[in-house]
Amino acid sequence: MSQVYGRVALIGLGLIASSMFWAIKRSGIAGEVTGYARTEATRDTARRIGLCDRVCDSAAEAAKGADLVVLCVPVGAMGVVAAEIAPVLRPGATLSDVGSVKRAVIDAVGPHVPQGVHFIPAHPLAGTEHSGPESGFSGLFDNRWCLLVPDEGTDAEAVERLRTFWEGLGANVDTMEADHHDLVLAVTSHAPHLIAYTMVGVADDLGRVTDSEVIKYSAAGFRDFTRIAASDPTMWRDVFLTNKDATLEILGRFTEELFALQRAIRTGDGAHLHDYFTRTREIRRGIIEAGQDTDAPDFGRVVRDAEPDKA
Repeated sequence: MSQVYGRVALIGLGLIASSMFWAIKRSGIAGEVTGYARTEATRDTARRIGLCDRVCDSAAEAAKGADLVVLCVPVGAMGVVAAEIAPVLRPGATLSDVGSVKRAVIDAVGPHVPQGVHFIPAHPLAGTEHSGPESGFSGLFDNRWCLLVPDEGTDAEAVERLRTFWEGLGANVDTMEADHHDLVLAVTSHAPHLIAYTMVGVADDLGRVTDSEVIKYSAAGFRDFTRIAASDPTMWRDVFLTNKDATLEILGRFTEELFALQRAIRTGDGAHLHDYFTRTREIRRGIIEAGQDTDAPDFGRVVRDAEPDKA
């Protein structure tokens, strides 16, 4: 595939950034890739495993001269990083991000974007429960969605270029308005994660269920709660603090539904339970038909090598 950007800078070198790098190398969609991570230990790890063509010791050094700069840091840190790199962003460059929340990112980063730089927030809907520079692999974005959230009046050519870039990484691409994005993600990701954290916390607090029983018998649904609840705590703390309104709205709706199910169980209303479970089962079928999972056993998950896919 032909190059879309001559140089790409990845600020933050966790799961998403490392997967972006391996996917870039697989596709040849960019020339040089520079990278920066906040801690020296992470930068040393990145250099050891060959993550990025050049690992820099400051965010500004990595961003200088780049055609595309992608903020891959927790949402709560994006404003500070944007202020640091703003003086070195070149006119005509694109500044983007991979945050799970968009309105808060726009509010934090937007004021620091220099004149002539195209700011196009983005969110790849892909991930695992693992984090860190060694967790990435080139196929993470294959057939997953990446949402672009350009402000009204953003240069159309710059948006199309970023779309082509993400398609080159294997993703399907769509555009969405920021507040709508945050509401949709509260339904599909943020509230489910909070529920998973809560269920695992309940099991931890329930003295009548011993640790050995929780671990030994977790082949049921609880196992999948623990997988979700193993996600990066810093990232998810920032998600809930910055997407507060949408998450609380969806949690309110969830509470209403839960009360209705409690009532059905208490009163022995089997018809209500059967109808509800039949309706929700269709959602799973829709996800499979959309190609976002398979109907294979074990939720379609496959075991992959621990080493990054450098193909």
